[in-house]
Amino acid sequence: MTLLLLAHFVAAAVAPALARILHRRSFLVLALVPAVTFAWLLAQTSRVTDGHAVVEQISWVPQLGMDFDLRLGTLQWLLGLLVSGVGALALVYCAWYFKPDDPSLWRFTGVFTAFAGAMFGLVIADNLMALYVFWELTTVFSYTLIGHNPVRSANRRSATQALLVTTFGGLAMLVGTIVLGETSSYTISEMLADPPPAGTLTTIAVLLVLIGALTKSAQVPFHFWLPGAMAAPTPVSAYLHAASMVKAGIYVVLLLAPVFADTPGWKPLTIGLGLWTMVLGGWRALRQDDIKLLLAYGTVSQLGMMTALAGIGTKAAGLAAFALVLSHALFKSVLFFTVGIIDKGTGTRDLTQLHGLARRLPLLTAVAVVSAASMAGLPPLIGFVAKESALTAALDATHGAIPGITGWLVVAGLVAGSTLTVAYSARFVWGAFATKGGPGTSPRPTPFAAPSALLIAPVLLATVTLVGGFLGGTWSDVFEPYARTLTGPEPEQLALWHGLTPTLGLTALAITAGLLLFAARAPFARLQAALPQVVDAERVYQRFMRALDRFAVEVTALSQGGSLPTYLGTIFIIVLVLPGAVAATALPGTQVRLWDSLAQAVVGLFVIVAAVLAVRSRNRLQSVMFVGTTGYGLALLFLLHGAPDLALTQVLVETFSLVLFVLVLRKLPERFRRRPLAERRSLRRSWRLALAGSMGLAISTITVVAANARVHEPISKAFPEAAYAFGHGKNIVNVTLVDIRAWDTLGEISVLVAAATGIASLVFVRTQDVERSWTRRRSQGEVIASVPRERRSVILETATRLVFHVMILLSLYLLLAGHNQVGGGFAGGLVLGLALLVRYLAGGRAELDFAAPVSAGLVLGAGLAVSAISALAPLAFGGTVLQSAVVELDLPIWGQVKIVTALLFDIGVYLIVVGLALDVVRSLGSGIDKQAEEEELTA
Repeated sequence: MTLLLLAHFVAAAVAPALARILHRRSFLVLALVPAVTFAWLLAQTSRVTDGHAVVEQISWVPQLGMDFDLRLGTLQWLLGLLVSGVGALALVYCAWYFKPDDPSLWRFTGVFTAFAGAMFGLVIADNLMALYVFWELTTVFSYTLIGHNPVRSANRRSATQALLVTTFGGLAMLVGTIVLGETSSYTISEMLADPPPAGTLTTIAVLLVLIGALTKSAQVPFHFWLPGAMAAPTPVSAYLHAASMVKAGIYVVLLLAPVFADTPGWKPLTIGLGLWTMVLGGWRALRQDDIKLLLAYGTVSQLGMMTALAGIGTKAAGLAAFALVLSHALFKSVLFFTVGIIDKGTGTRDLTQLHGLARRLPLLTAVAVVSAASMAGLPPLIGFVAKESALTAALDATHGAIPGITGWLVVAGLVAGSTLTVAYSARFVWGAFATKGGPGTSPRPTPFAAPSALLIAPVLLATVTLVGGFLGGTWSDVFEPYARTLTGPEPEQLALWHGLTPTLGLTALAITAGLLLFAARAPFARLQAALPQVVDAERVYQRFMRALDRFAVEVTALSQGGSLPTYLGTIFIIVLVLPGAVAATALPGTQVRLWDSLAQAVVGLFVIVAAVLAVRSRNRLQSVMFVGTTGYGLALLFLLHGAPDLALTQVLVETFSLVLFVLVLRKLPERFRRRPLAERRSLRRSWRLALAGSMGLAISTITVVAANARVHEPISKAFPEAAYAFGHGKNIVNVTLVDIRAWDTLGEISVLVAAATGIASLVFVRTQDVERSWTRRRSQGEVIASVPRERRSVILETATRLVFHVMILLSLYLLLAGHNQVGGGFAGGLVLGLALLVRYLAGGRAELDFAAPVSAGLVLGAGLAVSAISALAPLAFGGTVLQSAVVELDLPIWGQVKIVTALLFDIGVYLIVVGLALDVVRSLGSGIDKQAEEEELTA
């Protein structure tokens, strides 16, 4: 299971490159991954039927008891088959659905495949946290798929709506899963075997999980996001909104029902909202002229029926819910595929514009009729078997799980919903394929042109729908292990014929009433239009979002006045009031040792004087130099404390920052503005001085209190031995960064890459026109000097030629030697960044581009990729993530050489620092140069 799950995400990663090579034929290659998964699941049928679950456990953080558990039981097996089987056919369908020159295929292929992997992970996860991660991944991927065409406002609006609604449910679900995990176990199978004790806390947790399930499965009042999601391409609707994602909520209800079905509030939420959703969805389906929207509201209705059956919690209801999940995935995906073929072939989905397609498309008509009949519950199709079992389970519940009038109301609700289902099923077939018009009229058939290969997926699924109706006994045997986990009497087997029973009478009533309702569609439509409009959930959502936007604008206008001193002052005050005040109360009794040696005191005094002079200086360059002096003094303090690595890094960072400050100063006045005497003596200035002094005291207090707050022996005392024992290095600082706490480093460099990309984007926004001017002038043959002749320094250029290659060698030395000596990837990358900075100072941006003719983004991405791959590589050799090993080599000249694999991770850090340095130099150095050229061109 692990390999199959990983294969989906690997395929998603290579899908963009595959799409650029094979274009839409890449879908056929990607379909192999879910197809193999489907075949593997079929191979597990006998084991699952016998009630033996397939279990895999991957130890993640054993010290914390965190494992990545996977489990394949009956429920997971069924959902896995639907996710993988329909997913493979949907990918095959996409190979002919999209245009060959669709520019967004590279993104769609990857996201669609990743969604299939996330959905498969969701149904096989046996850990609450893993289930939640996959749950949210499906939310994010569905957002991208619904918004496939971001140019259209409808796609953006629908994608955002689906994201917000399902994310709200996901957050509620997260709280519930944490409570259940903490009170019982985060392993789902263990939690169900030994559930948390009954009580208010458990009840609240279960209901919060149910809220997440109901939002995902589009139950009232969260149902409105699903019809809106029909802005997505039809393959997305067929897969996400018929066979997979919307089933996630049903899956959770079925998963928890054996244990929590009797929890207070469970049945009112699942059964009550389920029936309400079923009737409401069917009612609105009959009002739609867009056949895709008709199916969308029909999906809402069917999901309500499944939720109600899953929530009853009896064996018969569980068996019926299983049959409904299977039948719905089959017939509804076929119908969505059919809509896609009609839309692609005719250019419309409006049933008032579709005429005579039954004559022109007999095979597609037959497929759609079979699927629509299954949706309506007509024999001998699998939909009939599922609906019969649902009505039987509801009748049985009136004598047990839901006694009295409530049980009969449930039966009445299912019959009413089934009646509406028959009516909108007939409306779909009539609207899509019939020849319409009054007596004596003969409308021309709608022109049609679409690839016949699009029929592959719907024909296969419709065949299963037809054959599945005759396999009721087989389905009963397969689903029986799940039914055994529920309460109630043994259910009847799924079958086409149980005799003349009350259930058959209710089915006949629903079919007859539904056909009569369709026959009276014109007066019924007038009745629907005449009924008063009520404020529905979608309108409430829209009004709430508008109010929220308005509130956000008002708050932003009030709090974001554009004053940087105000922002900083607010932050400082919060620090003073909260952590500063708390630290002040803990200050008495703390012990402070000001210095260990006189040299430290002298350096500290030197730093204080430099800081005061930086504040008092009126010249900007002079002030920057004093600020740099404080940084170099801090580096000297590190060195006096016996931390040469920190001292070296501080010197390099300070040097790089100092030069960048000077570059920025080119666009600022030489001196700070001299304020009038009255302003210097004003209350506002006194307030700023007081706030700055108080902030300094607060930070000092927090530092002293934090240093005295330790009550246990620091874990860092074990680092020297650990660094050499399993980190295989003598430089504790570097080994800590690339081995002991490499997870922290990986997260930090990821954030660094993201921040660098964002900052560079902001800087370059204002320089695009200058770049075009530069290109135009160069294309015209105009010679552009790197630096104007009057500003060139022969001494600096000569020195740069001498030291540049030495600095490169020094950076490589620090990189390679850092595991055992002073240095490392961060320090080495800074040295190379300084070398590029010196090259720019000597020759301008043209010289910089000559020295580093590569995109900074490419270097950043390569560094992150190298670090990530080196972190995952040990898994291929049976190790754990970020595990280090030693490779010993005997070289002719060097002799025996030991190479630690953590060096690869450090190389990634090295590349990221170099890329960041290159990005910053080009942004703050070359970017300012370009602005100067723009001024020159416009002058």
